[in-house]
Amino acid sequence: MADHAKWMLKSLRDVGIVGYGAYIPRYRLPGEAISRVWTNGLGGAPVKEKAVAGLDEDVVTMSIEAARNAVACAGIDPQQIRAVWVGSESHPYAVKPTSTIVAESIGASANIQAADWEFACKAGTEAVQASIGLVGSGMAQYILSIGMDTAQGRPGDALEYTAGSGGAAFILGPAEDSYAVYQGSYSYVTDTPDFWRRAGEAYPSHGDRFTGEPAYFAHTLSAASRLMEMLKSDAGDYDFAVFHQPNVKFPTLAAKKLGFSDEQIRAGLLANEIGNVYSGSCMIGLTAILDIAEPGQRILMVSYGSGAGSDAFDLRVTERILERPRNLPGTADYIARRSQIDYATYVRYRDKLKD
Repeated sequence: MADHAKWMLKSLRDVGIVGYGAYIPRYRLPGEAISRVWTNGLGGAPVKEKAVAGLDEDVVTMSIEAARNAVACAGIDPQQIRAVWVGSESHPYAVKPTSTIVAESIGASANIQAADWEFACKAGTEAVQASIGLVGSGMAQYILSIGMDTAQGRPGDALEYTAGSGGAAFILGPAEDSYAVYQGSYSYVTDTPDFWRRAGEAYPSHGDRFTGEPAYFAHTLSAASRLMEMLKSDAGDYDFAVFHQPNVKFPTLAAKKLGFSDEQIRAGLLANEIGNVYSGSCMIGLTAILDIAEPGQRILMVSYGSGAGSDAFDLRVTERILERPRNLPGTADYIARRSQIDYATYVRYRDKLKD
C-alpha cells in the first residue's frame, strides 16, 4: 500500500465548525415537468424535483441568508469574523466580488479578507480547506466559508433535470468552540475534462464519457480512501458519510464501493431531494447531518468538482452540539418548505429565454 500520510492536510491547532446554516429557495420544479416539455414524458425523470431560485434570489442573497443562520448558530459577533469566502460557479458578477456584499450584509468588519472561490462544484470546500489553514495557523479566530449556487443547465439538456439552487455556510474556529472538529483532510486533483463553461457562454458543456469513472468516481474514491488510509480508519468507524450529489446514483454507488451502508449515508442524501446544488451539494448534506448528530459521532465528507478534484474531511462531533440553538431553521425545514412551479414559471425565474 502506498504511503500517502505525508499528503494529509492537518493544521497546527485543531479547528472545527463553530456555526453552520443552510438556505434553500422555496420554489420546486418537478422532474416530470421538464420531461413533459422535452421528451413528451418518455423515459421519465432522474429526480423527483429540484429547487429553483426566485426572481429576487441569486448567489448573493442566498449566501446572506445561509450566513445569517451560521452566525446565529455560532452565537458570535460578526465583527469577530476575519475572512468571508464564497465558493460558487454562478456568481452574479463577472467582475465584482460576492464576498464583500455578503460580509457587509451580515455586519462583518471592513478589516477582513474577502474573496470569491471557483472550482466547479467543490468551490465551497476549497474555501473550507483554506479556512482550516488560516484558523489552524492562528492568523484568524473565525472564518466564514460558503458554498452556494444557482446551478445552470441548458434547456433540454440532462443537467437541467438536476441543476438546483441553494447551499450552506460554515463558520470555522478553534476546536474548543466547535460543534464538530476536523481530524484531517486531503485533496486530490487532476486535469479531467468532464465539465466546463467558457467565459461569455450561458450554459456549461459536459463530456459524457468522462463524467463517471474517470471524473466523479476516480476522484471521490481516491480522496476518501486515501484519507481513511492516513487516519487508519475504515467505513465501519463512521456514523455518517456524505458525498457530492450530482444525481441519486453516483453518491450511493461511491458509498457502496467504499463499504458504507445505506443507513450511514441516508441523512446526507437529504440534499438530493432538491437537485444538485453544485458548490453547496455535500455542504448541505453536512448541515443535515449536524442537525441530528450526537456527541462522539464521526463524519466523512467528500466533495467533487469537475475539472477535476475532490476534498475529503474527517470530523468528530463534540459535546457542544447539545447546545446548538433549536430556534433556527434546519435543513429539513428548508426542504419541507416548498411551492411547486411549472416549466414556464421556471423559464421566467431563471431567465432561460435568450436573444
